[in-house]
Amino acid sequence: MRILICEDSVLLREGLIRLLEDAGHLVVDALSEDTDVMDVVARHEPELLIMDVRLPPTYSDEGIRAALKVRQQRPDLPLLVLSQYVEERYATELVVAHAESLGYLLKDRVTDVTEFLETLEQIRQGATVLDPEVVAQLLTRRQHDHRMQSLTDRERTVLAAIAEGKTNQAIAKLLHLSEASVEKYTSSIFTKLGLEADGEGNRRVLATLAHLENTSQGRTTP
Repeated sequence: MRILICEDSVLLREGLIRLLEDAGHLVVDALSEDTDVMDVVARHEPELLIMDVRLPPTYSDEGIRAALKVRQQRPDLPLLVLSQYVEERYATELVVAHAESLGYLLKDRVTDVTEFLETLEQIRQGATVLDPEVVAQLLTRRQHDHRMQSLTDRERTVLAAIAEGKTNQAIAKLLHLSEASVEKYTSSIFTKLGLEADGEGNRRVLATLAHLENTSQGRTTP
């Protein structure tokens, strides 16, 4: 896979390069800031972009804003956002704008190399993978919505797990349930939220988030 990295931390940037190249991927470029990311994308045509949220010069939201710009201009380019914190407002915009081939992971929670590499491949193939903390905060914003309030604690747990990209089998193992029980919870969740189940778990959850965002009376300021 051809991968472009945009990460200001030298240690993390070089670590990612070594990790990806050892796994057989080609790092077409590794940037320390976002100033020319679109030019580099056009020049190298990467198959995946890994973008840090906070980049020079202010180390606030340059990276995530650049990610949104990339999604607007190149929605076909798979994107993985790495962050130290959940930038809730921007995460919502990314999800609502174009959820496919999207990942948002917190750096400190990436602890398994094999799982990380598998996540990259899932994103390249069109999946959407969100860190559980990202999912939790996005769902929390919508607690005022009566549909979200109608979910049981177990259904919320299943919903968050689906959003992480977990299969019914994986959720069953995680929660010590049968796959049939997970299917029943999933069906109940989408019935309560007024959505039809389409067989693609993580995208269904992202559709839910987008649906609740678009039909709520107004956004809550983070």
